[in-house]
Formats: sequence, C-alpha cells, structure tokens
Amino acid sequence: MLACVVMMNNPFQPERGREVMPIAQMISVQGWLDGEGIVEFDRPTICLHNGRALLRTDWSATVIGDGDVVSFIALPHGGGGGGGKNPLKTVLSIALMVAAPALGGALAGSLGLTGSLFAGTAFEIGWGTVLGGVVSLAGSALINAVIPSPRPSVPSMSFSSVGAPPAPSPTYSLSAQGNEARLGQPIPVLYGRHLIYPDLASHPYQEFLGNEQYMFQLHVIGQGEYDLEKVRIEDTPIASFEEVETEIIVPGGSVTLFETDVVTAPEVAGQELLCTADGGDWIGPFTANPAASQAGNLGIDVIFPRGLYYANDAGGLDTRSLQWDVQARSIDDDGAAIGSWITLGSESYSAATNTSQRQSFKYVVTPGRYEVRLQRLDTKDASSRAGHEIRWGALRSYLDGAPSFGDITLLAVKMRATDNLSQRSSRMINCIVTRRLPIWDSVTGWSAPVPTRSIAWAFADACRSQYGAKLADARIDLKSLVDLDQTWVGRGDEFNGIFDSSMTVWEALNRIARCGRAVPVLQGGVVRIFRDAAQTLPIAMFGPRNIVKGSFKIQYIMPGEETADSVTVTFFNARTWKPDEVTAALPDSAIEKPAKVSLFGCTGEAQAQRESLYMAADNR
Repeated sequence: MLACVVMMNNPFQPERGREVMPIAQMISVQGWLDGEGIVEFDRPTICLHNGRALLRTDWSATVIGDGDVVSFIALPHGGGGGGGKNPLKTVLSIALMVAAPALGGALAGSLGLTGSLFAGTAFEIGWGTVLGGVVSLAGSALINAVIPSPRPSVPSMSFSSVGAPPAPSPTYSLSAQGNEARLGQPIPVLYGRHLIYPDLASHPYQEFLGNEQYMFQLHVIGQGEYDLEKVRIEDTPIASFEEVETEIIVPGGSVTLFETDVVTAPEVAGQELLCTADGGDWIGPFTANPAASQAGNLGIDVIFPRGLYYANDAGGLDTRSLQWDVQARSIDDDGAAIGSWITLGSESYSAATNTSQRQSFKYVVTPGRYEVRLQRLDTKDASSRAGHEIRWGALRSYLDGAPSFGDITLLAVKMRATDNLSQRSSRMINCIVTRRLPIWDSVTGWSAPVPTRSIAWAFADACRSQYGAKLADARIDLKSLVDLDQTWVGRGDEFNGIFDSSMTVWEALNRIARCGRAVPVLQGGVVRIFRDAAQTLPIAMFGPRNIVKGSFKIQYIMPGEETADSVTVTFFNARTWKPDEVTAALPDSAIEKPAKVSLFGCTGEAQAQRESLYMAADNR
C-alpha cells in the first residue's frame, strides 16, 4: 500500500521541517492521529486529503486508502505588516464564521427564497448557502472598516528617518567629504568593500619638535573589524608622503603611536610674554583640563614669530636668547585653587635666525586638575635690528588613563607638516576597507570574522549585532541565508555600503536585502528573507461552483503617458568612488521616460545593470 501523512510546520517553506510518514494499512484520519498520540495540535492546523480541505467532523469517516496523501499544515500566526496582533479582530472573525450560515438561512426564509439555484445540475446550491456567503463578505468588510489591519512599514528613502536631522555623510556627500567630529551622529557601520572618510575620534592636536610641526589625528573607521586595503590623502596613496605614519587599532586594542586623550585649552591663542621691567606680568592662569578629569602631563607651545637674532653691522645675525618661567597650580572641579604655585620649568632658548621658531615643552605632574601661567624673565630687545619676541602658542593637558573605544576599529595618523601636506589636505584622509564578518555553517556554526562582501552575512550581522537588532540565532532564518548566499555569490551580487546616519534596523535590513533582490519578513518572531525569483506556484481551478456570484472581475491596466519605459539606477561606483548611473530597458522600449531608482549598497556597474533591467521587466 502506497499512502503517507505529511506534517508541515512552515506553510511559507513547506520543504523545510516537514515529516513524511508512510501508511502501511487502511486507517481513518482520526484513527491515525490517535495511534500517534495526537490529541490536539499546538497551533491552528488544517487537514488536506489528496489536496482537498477536510473538516474535523469528517476525520473519523475518511479512510486513508492506497495512493492517498494526507497533509496537516500549521497555519502562520497573524500579526500584520508591523508585527502587531489584534485579538478583538480575531474573535469577531470567528464569531462571523460561525454565525454566517445560520444568518444566511434565516435571511433566505424572510425573503421567501426557497429551493436551490441550478436545481437538478451538478452546480446545485441552496439559497441559504448563497446568502450565508453574502453575510460573510459583508461582515468581513465591516470588521475591516472598524478594525483595520496594521499597515506594513515602508522603508524611508532618506538616509535617516529617526532622531535629529543627520549631518551630511562624509562619504556619500561630495560637499561634506573630509574628516570631522560628527557630534551626536551614529558611529559608522560599513559592510563589504568601500571608501570611507573616517570621523575624528578625538580632537586633533599638534606638537613641535626641532621647529617641525607634527599633527596627531585619531579616526574612527567603523564598528567591528576591517581589513585595511589603502589609506589615502584625497586621491594620493599615503605612502607617497614620507612624513606620515599610521597605525591601525583593532577593537579592544590601544593606540601606541601617540597619546589620544589630550585637551587643548582654547584660551591660549598667541599672547605675548613680557617681563615686569617691560611692564608685563604673568600671562594666565588658564585652566588646563576640564572638571572631573586627571592630567598626568602638561604641555605648552612657545613661538618666536620673528626668530631670534640681532643684525650686526657686518650684515650677519648674532645670537639672542630668551628666558621664561612656567608655573602650575592644582584646582578643584569648581576652579578654586587647592595648592600653591609650583614651577614646572625655567626655560631658555637661543638662536641666530630670522625664521620663525616654534618649540613644545612637556612636564610630568601629579595627576589632578591644573591651571598654568607663564612669564618672561629677560628684557625684550625692542631694536628694529633684533628679533626678540616670544608668544604663548598653546596649552595642553594629557589626561591619565587609557580610553576604551569599545568594538571599534581606529586609525591613528601622525603627520609632519611640510609643503606636501597642507592644513586642508590633512583633513582629507580616506581609506578603502573591507568588513570582516563571521560566516555561519549548519555544521560548524559561526566562523571567525573573515573579509566578505556578502549580502547574507551583512544581513545576519545587522540582525545579531549590538548596534543592530540584537537577535538570537534562533530568531534568524540562517539556513535561508546560506542558500541565498550561494545564489548571490554565483551571480556576483554584493552589498557594499556605509550606514552613518540614524535609521531603524528594519530600514537597514530592507536596504541590505534590496541589493539581492529580496525583502525581509518577520514571521512568528523569526526574521526571514525572501528573494524574488522563479517559483513553482500552486494551481487551482475556479468555476461557478467555487466563485461567489458577482464577485469575479477582470481589470486591464494599460500603460499611460506617465508609465516609465525604462529604469535608471543610481549607484556609488567603486572605480571612481563617485555617484554613477546606468539605464536599462527591454528590447522593444524607447527609453524616453526612465524611472529613477537609487540602489544603496551597489558599487558595481554590472550589478546595477542587472537590477535596472530586472525592474524594467518587472514593470512590464
């Protein structure tokens, strides 16, 4: 005997998680359930006998014969597009389903309708049944009007849909490209391979050594781990600048190239130092570090804007010297002094040059909060033949402790200012990086992070990560991602994009999936992803017997003057790292009214061309 019972737990993906049990002898449907110990199903379940729905009242009378197939299919739990459920609507729908047949019979009697339609034919149907269907349709319409179904969320086309208005993207906005501190904006999350102008992780500062200016900048590449392919200043590889040093700091690592927690006092801005004999006094005090911080080192810059020299009668330059004192005093968080003045250094400098001189000095102090003052000790030579001027250029405090940046990859850059490196170009540092993500396998589980441009594992990371949905693995359809990843890799589909503005996780998932011609779906608390592809569709026959009278309509929608005949896709081209576009149309289209579509995360022209052609065909 060839017969079987199929238990399907997922109606959306019937090929998964199903059990096929052979039947050795003839038995009723209810008898088979009793033999398996199934008293009741834990979810709403329907029974199909050879493809036809079987009511529970008929389970005992229906026998599973040779060649029969009985399927038990668990129905999905509702919840609407937004994930919310409405118990009241469910209760009313059940009540309507129970009451409609009775109300239909009563209504037929009150109208004097007896007998049947199509009497004596295979399509004979009673008036009570017909009017019961009318009651059911009218009641359903009333319930939907009073308690409408929740609408599915539609992803915003802007780069930010929540929170405060976003700052311009330093990568995607050409007018805003550069390195800056974007206060209050999200730390970037990058997937795939992409160019990025990294944000500043701390305030840049500078020091002078041997009259050479060194600039120190700490940048945030993004959350997570990355492979660094190139570091550039504008379009020039950073290797072309011999005066630049870089260091990559992996998540959890520490910066060794320079100190990162440095505060520069804004009050110090080139004040001239004079001794008391010249009518001068102490300059300051100025607060070195903010409240609730501990400085372990203090630093100052002094500038000799005209150099140090005396022009002698022979036309040469004689040496001149300068002396000054540096003092500091402990203060509390309110700025009140809690200690006496201590001398950090009695400094002097000599030179015979008319070139501007700049020097930095650094002092070790007991950790605390300080204010600093400076005074010149020698008399200024005011002769027009002398360069004998000193100014206080900067005050810095180097805070104690190693700051923790969390799960973030950093780029530290130390630059020596030269003719090759201007102030503007020093803020045009950019990198080409590839995101490292774990890859899931049904046997071995999650791998160590590896460089990848996969749509599937970017989607999984957005679901699992702390900056994403923070979902457990059981709430992600990982098996579908494995299958889809093979499809996308074979086609050459990738996701290469940067999320650097506020948005919902669902919107981010939609953008990632869109690059693979897919959409995310929340089903029973599990995030699934479905790709638009050729599918085997169920086939059913419709006729007068199973169509409500007057409900069948055919509507033909013809193209109008505004109907697009082609599609133009805008994408970020990886060859130029600039916005680009491609236009595609079917062979018989004129390309006169293209629809504009932005494909975020696409950086390949071939992929953009495929997607634009797909959308053009889909519009047909």
